[in-house]
Amino acid sequence: MNSKNTVDKPTNFIRNIIDEDLLNGKYNKVITRFPPEPNGYLHIGHAKSICLNFGTALNYDGYCNLRFDDTNPLKEDIEYVNSIKNDVKWLGYNWNEEIKFSSNYFQKFYECALELIKKELAYVCFLSSDETREFRGTLKKPGKDSPYRNSTVQENLNLFKKMKEGEFKEGKCVLRAKIDMKSSFMCMRDPTLYRIRFETHHQTEDDWCIYPMYDFAHCISDAVEGVSHSICTLEFQDNRRIYDWILKNLDEFNKPDRPYQYEFSRLNLEYATTSKRKLKLLVDEKLVSGWDDPRMPTISGLRRRGYTATSIRDFSERVGVSKVNSLTDISILESSIRDDLNTNAPRTMAVIDAVKIVIENYPEDKIELLKAPNHPQNNEMGYREIYFSKEIYIDKADFQEIAPNNKFKRLAINKEVRLRNAYIIKATRIEKNKEGNIKTIFCKYDPETLGRNPTDGRKVKGVIHFVESSRAIQAEFNIYDRLFIDRNPSKFEDISSIINPDSLIIKYGYVEPNLKNAEVEKAYQFEREGYFCRDRSDKSLIFNKTVGLRDTWNQ
Repeated sequence: MNSKNTVDKPTNFIRNIIDEDLLNGKYNKVITRFPPEPNGYLHIGHAKSICLNFGTALNYDGYCNLRFDDTNPLKEDIEYVNSIKNDVKWLGYNWNEEIKFSSNYFQKFYECALELIKKELAYVCFLSSDETREFRGTLKKPGKDSPYRNSTVQENLNLFKKMKEGEFKEGKCVLRAKIDMKSSFMCMRDPTLYRIRFETHHQTEDDWCIYPMYDFAHCISDAVEGVSHSICTLEFQDNRRIYDWILKNLDEFNKPDRPYQYEFSRLNLEYATTSKRKLKLLVDEKLVSGWDDPRMPTISGLRRRGYTATSIRDFSERVGVSKVNSLTDISILESSIRDDLNTNAPRTMAVIDAVKIVIENYPEDKIELLKAPNHPQNNEMGYREIYFSKEIYIDKADFQEIAPNNKFKRLAINKEVRLRNAYIIKATRIEKNKEGNIKTIFCKYDPETLGRNPTDGRKVKGVIHFVESSRAIQAEFNIYDRLFIDRNPSKFEDISSIINPDSLIIKYGYVEPNLKNAEVEKAYQFEREGYFCRDRSDKSLIFNKTVGLRDTWNQ
């Protein structure tokens, strides 16, 4: 086995470790895993982990397992299982063989727990939660041994069997590892291995009423599956000591080629939270419309907003892999989607905040069929038909009654602009409603300027977009902004206090008729407006704004 497939990939400390392990013959195949808990939808931080675990295995001709860490039925749901599978597939990755579940190994975990008890390395403890915290000590004060720590092997075997058979109430007792209550690492002070839960499990139903803790199940699952490199985020750095301790003390897994854990910094994104607990709070308190709300940093939310799998993979590569926690600039994410859509999104026109124009010198009943490129730099994307007539819509922002200066490039009274892919027009007068708002703009057009400049030397620099009125399709536009007003929401426990009241603005306007049957989640560039995609809602024609044409975050 060699690492020839990695030469064209950016290096990182994890790939350096893998290269050395392969060179030394420690492993002959790279096997990774992605082990999400099915207690919520995946977010952008998980996307980085997916790309790292699946991508790394792929680079080395190995494979990655998708394994659900389903050891807490109290918070898990099959809905989350299905959403996670869909997200991984959508990102472009395939897991090895069948999907794994930690629950597949419940019997193995139980047998491993029995082995530790028999080796006097685990015991059943009846301390209450408050007592356990008191006995654990602090960072500056060592812990104290539980009074149950020195129970005999046979006593602990009998008690653990009773736990398994449901003879104790929830919270009455737990199985703890016997490590070191004076350890400088709090996680090594006799951590809990098993607890009682009388909950129906989405995979095993009511077969079990004791469930292993993550630290116990994770390392054994890795070992059972032959994982070589167990990659997780920095918050599990201290827990690596439990990982190693458990595998070293189980005869079946105490081998040189057993799995080893490596940690990288988790992704923290500006103006977003990647705390699954806080994301669930947003959903439960209806501060957003659901897990797939386009303002959410979930993979399903980003997809609904118009982000592509390519852009998220590219973003993951751009932010890289390190061991330093930091706050990632959201402009990097937006740059990834902008670069992708600039190349691949077809162009079209939409008027989001409409005002009507009447071209007084255009024939009354004529509707002209024009052609416009679907992409100005890619002729292979072909052309589309657009319409032109006496009445059209333009955006209100593209007109001012009096031009503020000579550099003003939009429409004003006695000023000319070119309509995109059509003629030059000049505003002559306006009509207002009783509230004083502009109702109609009256213009004249130059019939000799379709696809050409004026013959008399006039220079018209401004170009605005339009939609012909009789064929225009009414549409709703969701204009999204950052969900939080603070750059770092993780500083706030009550995130409801920093919700941006303008994170969603709904507008109503018109699109070209070719968008009547636009594909759901397909991206389009609305010329001069930004990138949009059709929402999956079937109640009307709704477009979600993905990103603007340029970075405006720091302006």
